[in-house]
Amino acid sequence: MGQLSERSAGTAWEGLRRLPVWLPPALLTLAVTVTGLGSAQLWRDELATWSAATRSPADLVRLAGTIDAATGPYYLLMHWWTTVVGDSTIALRLPAVLAMTVAAGLLAVLGARLVDRRAGLFAGLLFAVLPGTSRYGQEARPYALATMLAVLATVLLVTALRRPGRARWAGYAVAVGALGLIHLIALTLLAAHALVVLIAWWRGPAAAGIAAPASAAPAAAGSVAPRLDAGRDRRVWRWLVAVLPAALLVTPLLVKARTQQSRQLNWVHLVRPDDLSALPGGVAQSSVVGGLLVGVAALGAARLGRRAVLPVSAVLLPVLLLFAAGAVVPLWVPRYLVFVVPFACLLAGAALAAVTAPGALVVVVLAGLLGLPDQAALRRTHEWPRSAPVDYAGAARVIADGQRPGDAVVYSPRHSWLFLDLGIEYHLADPPRDVLVTEDEARRGDLWAAECPQPAQCLAGTTRVWLVVSGRHADPLAAVPDAKGDALRADFTVAQVWQRPGLTVALLTSGSDR
Repeated sequence: MGQLSERSAGTAWEGLRRLPVWLPPALLTLAVTVTGLGSAQLWRDELATWSAATRSPADLVRLAGTIDAATGPYYLLMHWWTTVVGDSTIALRLPAVLAMTVAAGLLAVLGARLVDRRAGLFAGLLFAVLPGTSRYGQEARPYALATMLAVLATVLLVTALRRPGRARWAGYAVAVGALGLIHLIALTLLAAHALVVLIAWWRGPAAAGIAAPASAAPAAAGSVAPRLDAGRDRRVWRWLVAVLPAALLVTPLLVKARTQQSRQLNWVHLVRPDDLSALPGGVAQSSVVGGLLVGVAALGAARLGRRAVLPVSAVLLPVLLLFAAGAVVPLWVPRYLVFVVPFACLLAGAALAAVTAPGALVVVVLAGLLGLPDQAALRRTHEWPRSAPVDYAGAARVIADGQRPGDAVVYSPRHSWLFLDLGIEYHLADPPRDVLVTEDEARRGDLWAAECPQPAQCLAGTTRVWLVVSGRHADPLAAVPDAKGDALRADFTVAQVWQRPGLTVALLTSGSDR
């Protein structure tokens, strides 16, 4: 029986070896990320994506001038996407699925080029089963695209350094420019690229860990070496010329985003030492799996020696740069660093390549099994903590079941990152009249609508109001503050209350409708 198991594992490995190195990781990532793609309803950040993507390009420019300029290019991309495929939950998340799928394939290619085929394959397979890959591969936000572009830019950098040519450097320049437009913080990856370029210029490709593997064909090795030596003095300049267009492209975006930082990230605190230790669990979306990844990656770094320069710096330098910046300006958000995960997986893949194929696959399967509880949880809700979901769809069903012509709706709070109005409107084909709105989000060029400064006047003549309040409240009217609450309490009473996770819905009636 033992010999049969070993023979079966060996047969499976031989089958994997005959496939292109990128194909198994890409297929596995696709299979994992499409599973339950529409199960969790859109969460607050995805609702912002939906709101922006369904606006006109002119409205998106207005939005970028007010808030969220850093995400503006992604919103424009999603505008084009939703125009073609629609704005269902699955449609909104599909670009992230495709991006993570491509990222897994590119990671396998990068691993094969820097180390060997086995390292690339196991790196890609490990990346596919991480809960974080599913979490950000199932989210209508730019993190999966940034991950894909980070790996693509690194693959193109290695290619350009090994075989310099205008087309290769141009491809790298385009990838870096796209990376900056999709996710400004991901440009911290350029610190790792710069380090590798400098080492390759000063000490040669072997010292930088990017020399072609020793197993390369002699003819190929002989043809590459002269070009590397001849281009040594020009290597840094070529890299600088390649990143210059990207710098010029993203600088206006960076300047504008900096002016919006206090409003955009007013919920972020200055970094604390324990935030660094919590990062692996945050990006892997599982503390156990994150710890396993760090441990195996450390073994891979020790095994690779100088070949670990690129993947190690691609992990550590962005983390350290953001951590240092986060000590001065509130910037530290773990999901902003999801793009470093593939490089940690590359190091782990190098460690797994040192053991037998069945043993390496056992580690990959173990990582998948350890992450199963988190995989299941993230398909229930994308909110954090996952024990506190917000059931926008459930609240919308309550309103839909009891709505009458002429009904109005009021949200409290309006200006909240929960986006109560967007959550209800997304799930209702014909929502009640938002009676307090004087200027909607698109016209205002903002993520929030403007409300009537005199709520009592705007509510005049309304007999039935659906009140949606964040949190659980036995008396939702008492939870509405300021003039809005005073106006509602003066003319309305609570007819019925419904509790849904994270939300309270109440039907209010005036004296004339009782």
